Amino acid sequence: MSVYSMTGFANAQITNATSHDTVSIEIRSVNSRFLDLTFRLPDELRQFEPNLRTLLTKHIKRGKVEMRVSMDQSSENLTSAPSIAYLQHLKSLQISIQTTLPEARALSVADVIRMFSSSQQQVSYSSLPLVRNLESQKIFFDAVQSTLDDFLASRQREGERLAFMLHDRIAILRGLAGQAKPMIPELVAQQKQKFLERWREAMAIGLTDFPSKTSSSTTEQAALDRALGESTSFAIRIDVAEELTRLASHLDEIERLLHQGGENGKRFDFLIQELHREANTLGSKSSLLELSRISVEMKVVIEQMREQVQNIE
Repeated sequence: MSVYSMTGFANAQITNATSHDTVSIEIRSVNSRFLDLTFRLPDELRQFEPNLRTLLTKHIKRGKVEMRVSMDQSSENLTSAPSIAYLQHLKSLQISIQTTLPEARALSVADVIRMFSSSQQQVSYSSLPLVRNLESQKIFFDAVQSTLDDFLASRQREGERLAFMLHDRIAILRGLAGQAKPMIPELVAQQKQKFLERWREAMAIGLTDFPSKTSSSTTEQAALDRALGESTSFAIRIDVAEELTRLASHLDEIERLLHQGGENGKRFDFLIQELHREANTLGSKSSLLELSRISVEMKVVIEQMREQVQNIE
């Protein structure tokens, strides 16, 4: 199964071979935390919205999706002016109405043009091969399905690009973790040595100030044992091996989900948060300049991943 992006676009057209009128279908989407469907349909097709919603929700789980359908009347069907027969019909109606209602005003030129345009539009819509019978409706929904297939294909192509980018960033993070791992023994030994040096300095000052209380070898040995215990405890607290192990585990899970495919966008979001947490801890524990640099580079790469996974369905 592939990884799908929440960004996609597709369109299609149906043309009536008789009237040459055209129906345009367009589906587009951007990222969103949930599935948000919007339909922009002409009134003549509004009755199909529940069916269209059901069709889209079968294939799309997340994203802000807009489906737009428009009807374009062929210029061959447009008449520049109403016919004489139509005008005579309006005149007859006007006389009949004014006979019964003398106070009714006469039709203006604007009234005639507006009424004629409205009647022409109704005739045009009724001629479209979409709302008259089941066969026409099948033509329409087949076109919608074809557009939806193209739309899903565009989301799949974008998803493949995102997956490639994530694999590349995962390799970079593994490389940075590989650079950091050999520094752990050096970091622990360095901090242990610094701790002991400070402790010896403190003991030397204590022996100078209070020679009668700290002269015995037993007291010195107890102090040394305590210093070793404290330094070991501190070394454990600054050891970043656990963070590197968890970071590698999160990267393994991201790769597994990329190979698995499907709707894993929210899980990717969570794993990216965990990666960022480990990189932050790595930096906060570090007392080596090089390890701090690695932590910063990790956070830059993780932020790049965060921007991309927000587009994954």
